[in-house]
Amino acid sequence: MDAATAPRPAADAVDAALGRAHREEWAAVVATTARLTGDLDLAEESAQEAFARAVEVWPVRGIPDRPGAWLTTVAANRARDELRRRTALRRRLPLLVREDPPDDEASWHADDRLRLVFTCCHPALAKEAQVALTLRLVCGVSTGDIAAAFLVSEPTMAARVTRAKRKIAAARIPFRVPDAAELPARVDVVCDVLYLVFTVGHAPPSGDAVVRADLVDEAIALTRMLHGLLPKNRAVTGLLALMLLTDARRGTRDDLLPDQDRARWDRALIDEGLALLAEATAGSADRYAISAAIAAVHAQAPTWPDTDWARIVELYGLLDRTWPSPVVALNGAVALGMRDGAAAGLAAVDEVATDPVLDRYPYLPAARAAFLGELGRWDEAADAYAAAAALAGSAAERGRLEAQTADARARAAVDNSEDGAGGPVTVDG
Repeated sequence: MDAATAPRPAADAVDAALGRAHREEWAAVVATTARLTGDLDLAEESAQEAFARAVEVWPVRGIPDRPGAWLTTVAANRARDELRRRTALRRRLPLLVREDPPDDEASWHADDRLRLVFTCCHPALAKEAQVALTLRLVCGVSTGDIAAAFLVSEPTMAARVTRAKRKIAAARIPFRVPDAAELPARVDVVCDVLYLVFTVGHAPPSGDAVVRADLVDEAIALTRMLHGLLPKNRAVTGLLALMLLTDARRGTRDDLLPDQDRARWDRALIDEGLALLAEATAGSADRYAISAAIAAVHAQAPTWPDTDWARIVELYGLLDRTWPSPVVALNGAVALGMRDGAAAGLAAVDEVATDPVLDRYPYLPAARAAFLGELGRWDEAADAYAAAAALAGSAAERGRLEAQTADARARAAVDNSEDGAGGPVTVDG
């Protein structure tokens, strides 16, 4: 049966296949094309055109048995055609230096995606450029979503990504995993970037999804790959432990942590994360191991009231000394409130609230709102929840905070009524 007589696939099936291919194959298509052509810009453009071609062809000819291979072939062919038209430029200088990988075990086990990550995370680039480039090229995140994560405009982020690509070209950064001598010095930057990719997936800055599974899965897959290269590296081991212990709760993320059904948590991921944590904390613990230890306290508590808040406060104090940041200080203040009561928590949160870095951080007013509600100051709680909702990036988070705002206003109305009569109001969260 030829293409003219073959039955056309259902539109829903094509849409599902395209979505799955983008989630699962984008990084491999870009990375393989970059390796073949030595040009990051051309690799990204060719990957985009391959997916655009799939939108046209798959509804007519059917979904290929191996979508990733189909997309990679189309992208590579398109890139080679373009390179033929750029013969003069190619003779002068390729945009990316291709080197034969050194003859060492690390390079033997690396795939093109990990090569691309190390290229995007080269120390010649600024940290924000490393993260932005990884999100764009490795994970296929739109420039608009990356801009939202960094709280900058889309044109600003587009210019940042373009500058990063040009710097890679100018510095002649090789498309490879560093050799055994270079790898330890380079791995910390890659860990930082993979953690930020995971964070953007776990708490998306925009969109309707509670979790961006594609980003979370990609970050975990790449970190597993890195752990395979460096199984004794404590930073990599701690980072993987943190990701697994956090992602174990993915299926219940529609609810806030106190309300999550712990029976639905992924026990296999928790067990694996705890085993990795034991390895990561065999000596001195870095920030990833400490963060993983905090996640482990939550993972091991049979119920929310059973959470060992004293231990979590202790761990946040250690984390603040190891990796001081306004967000760590805020989380530590919330933990202190959970241990010592709402009044102490509100005072601690208000103390860290003076840091301007937190001005656009929705969890600051949300934390204030929760403590204000516990203290019965419902008018103030409602205003704080509303402020948090206004800052929330994702539709899911905004909807949750708007519901909490409405509940707090209902409680305030009861408290402010002339006779104070009325039944209890249930607050979700």
